[in-house]
Amino acid sequence: MTREFRFDPFTETSVHIVADRQNRPNLPSSGCPFCVGGLEAPENYSVHTFPNRWPALEAGYCEVVLYSPQHDARLSTLSTENIAELVDVWAQRTTALQALPNGECVVIFENNGAEIGATIPHPHGQIYAFDHVPQRVAAQLKNNWFPDADPGDRLILERDGWRVWAEYAAVHPVTIRLAPINRVADLPSLAPELRQSLAPVLHEVFSALDNLFEDLPPYMMWWNQAPRSHAEWPDAWLNMEIISPWRANGVPRYIAGVEVATGEYFNPVDPADVARRLRDAMN
Repeated sequence: MTREFRFDPFTETSVHIVADRQNRPNLPSSGCPFCVGGLEAPENYSVHTFPNRWPALEAGYCEVVLYSPQHDARLSTLSTENIAELVDVWAQRTTALQALPNGECVVIFENNGAEIGATIPHPHGQIYAFDHVPQRVAAQLKNNWFPDADPGDRLILERDGWRVWAEYAAVHPVTIRLAPINRVADLPSLAPELRQSLAPVLHEVFSALDNLFEDLPPYMMWWNQAPRSHAEWPDAWLNMEIISPWRANGVPRYIAGVEVATGEYFNPVDPADVARRLRDAMN
C-alpha cells in the first residue's frame, strides 16, 4: 500500500497515507529544476504549470505552478503584469482540474520558506484537486463564510473591490484574509476588472509581509473557492488566507501539546498589532 484515504470517526480527522512520497528527493541534486533549461522548464516561460512528479493525490490531480523564470523572485517582487498572468493561470487550471472526473474541490496553495518545508526556493505554488470537499473547506461553506464587514483596527487594505484584514480569531501570529468585497464564488468567476485590480493588491500585501520583520518570513497561503458543485454552495465566497508562524524575527510560534489536544489555540500576538505593522510596512 502506498496511498490510502483514512477517516477517524472519533476526532473527525481526515488523513491521506502517502507512503510512496517518502522516496521523493528533498533537494535537487544539481541545479534548479524550475529555472529555464531545468528538468521541469526546458523552454522559456513567464508562468508555467506541469504535473507534480510526486503527487500526494492520484496522478493528474496535483500540479506545480512556476510564478516566474527568475530564481530569486517572490510574489512581492513580481510585476503586476506577471501577477495578473498568474491569477489568470490559477483560474484556468481551476477550470481544467474541475473538468476531471474526480476534480470536485480545487485548492491552490504555496509553502514559502525552508522552515515550513519548501525544498526549492524558486517561486512556485501548487494546485490539488480533491475528489471530495475537505473538512475545513466544507465547514466554511456550511457556515456561509463572508468577509469581515467591519474589521476596524484589523483592516490592512481596502481598494478596488478587495478587502484585506487580520483575522479576528487568528490561530497563527500572522493570519491574513483577502477577499472581494462583493461575493464571487471562485477564481474562474472573477470579472476581468477584479482580476486586474487583484494583482497590485497581492503585490502590496506580500511586499508588506516581506517587510514585516528584519528577515524574510516563511509563510503559507491558499485560496478557498467554491467546489465544482456550485449549486450545492450558492453562498460560496472566494478568499485567500495567508499565515506566517513567526511571532518575532526568526522566532516561530510552535503549536503546543495542549493546543493539539484540545483544538483551542493560544496566540501570543494581537491581530490588531499585526494589521498596524503591515499598514506601516506599506507606507
